[in-house]
Amino acid sequence: MDGIREHRRATAWLQQARTAETRGSPPGITPPASRAVLAALGGPDSPDREAPRLYRFVVGVDQQARPLDAQELAELGDPMAELFFRRGIFPLTVQDLLAGLPEPATKANQSVYLIGEAGQIPLGSAPELPRAMRFAVARAATGRDVDLLVSTGANEDPATTFLQVAAWDPAAKVFNYYMRISPVWVWAGNSWSALAPGSRGHGCFDSHINGSVVMKELKAPWNNWQSQAATIRLAPDDPFRSDPLYQQVIGAENLELTVRALISRWTAARLAAVTQDGTVEHPEQLMRHLFTSTAVNLASTATQSSTITPSSGDLLLPPGFWLNSDALLSDLELPVTAALPPMAPAAHYVESLETFAFAFALEEKSSGFSQPGDTFFAFVVPEPAYEDNEVVRQMVKQGLITGKFAACAFMVDFTNPVFSPVREQLMAHVPTTPTAATELQDHIARAIVDAAASLPPGSPEGRFAADWVLADDTWPKAFAQRIDDYLGHVGRRIQESAGFDDYVRLAESRRRDFKAMRLNEFELTLPATNIPADAPRLGMNDDGTVAPTP
Repeated sequence: MDGIREHRRATAWLQQARTAETRGSPPGITPPASRAVLAALGGPDSPDREAPRLYRFVVGVDQQARPLDAQELAELGDPMAELFFRRGIFPLTVQDLLAGLPEPATKANQSVYLIGEAGQIPLGSAPELPRAMRFAVARAATGRDVDLLVSTGANEDPATTFLQVAAWDPAAKVFNYYMRISPVWVWAGNSWSALAPGSRGHGCFDSHINGSVVMKELKAPWNNWQSQAATIRLAPDDPFRSDPLYQQVIGAENLELTVRALISRWTAARLAAVTQDGTVEHPEQLMRHLFTSTAVNLASTATQSSTITPSSGDLLLPPGFWLNSDALLSDLELPVTAALPPMAPAAHYVESLETFAFAFALEEKSSGFSQPGDTFFAFVVPEPAYEDNEVVRQMVKQGLITGKFAACAFMVDFTNPVFSPVREQLMAHVPTTPTAATELQDHIARAIVDAAASLPPGSPEGRFAADWVLADDTWPKAFAQRIDDYLGHVGRRIQESAGFDDYVRLAESRRRDFKAMRLNEFELTLPATNIPADAPRLGMNDDGTVAPTP
């Protein structure tokens, strides 16, 4: 099989956690988990070596790969199992897979998307830079609802590049995850595997951390995707232009809608399953979506960095950089009146490029490429993940928690919408044993309030307790006023060069937290600065100032 490069980890579903053995592995070096699958195929002379079949290998659970038996195969109810594997069909390429579906591709049942982290770098400026791109294909096998999400290399040999599928099983109500390792396919687990202690964070679940599909750049301008905001660059004579799938590519703004719907589908199925008997077996698995950042999305301005000059108009930095606007303003509908996001003077942004030496802003060490300047769209930062917010949204909708409870949790450290060690401390009060669904919220709130009695008012527990006692008809306005005051502070500080620089340092601190996540797959996703990797971790205060976190 192809060697798996560490800097292109989207092809590496079957990797173990990164180790000294695999970090930075060049092409041709096969990581340990992939070796386990290849070992199961036998040596070159093995009669099974070329026998197509479906194997099982769930990283973190299985010690070795093995073929699925007839009963296990019969229990898989997604289109890949029903239309291919149970019929002894093992498509080698994405073209074979799509052609093998019962209904011909139409605009109504198939959409093709294109992504490439190097796709918007000028062609003549970086001849040494590999232009590896990927297709994402959203396909309804039958009917109109998308039940297959396919990912594969775009401008590479389709028979040897990676080929991965997330397939929805309508009976089990999970996504099954598959990967082709020629000539076999591997079942890498399902949505529940993402939540299980052994497999959580391993293999494909290092990015599909909550069991659902992932699109990191979910919102406009869909950084790195071909979309209505930007076109991935190809040479006029690039033979890739004649690829039938490339000719079907549409904008990522459409994929955003599909991904949101698929995340919502799995979230609804998950909540129905974990509450069906009235008891939540693992409350901590739900509440971590409220109190922690299990994942993030990446957001940016809608402005191309190369077009920004000191005299350009003010920049709209991503709203999710300042607070969890999707949850607090859209879902919980707090009556905030301040303008969001605050306007950032373009001159301060341009100055920051020199101040923080974005001299190697785009850098891919494996290929030796570097280019001055910011990412294609300016100021890419992590923001709260749609999948985290969707779990909270549906918990409120189902009455598992109230909007007030969710708001009190967010407001504990609302100025730090991602990677908040302050808010995460409240996880200590979440039960880890089965708890009645009707008692879960009160159990947690009571534990927090009881703990607050012996802690300082400024502790996470003290902040939550002070908000929890607010009357039901006053807390929305009280929270909105705090947000208005905070945004007023930010709006004034961002007009000052020193204030903007503080926000650049905060953005870089959060980028470092993102880079520590398995979601960090590609070197060109984020810019580099002269801020040391071991610089103090920063947080935002209610008054709009930035300071080291405890």
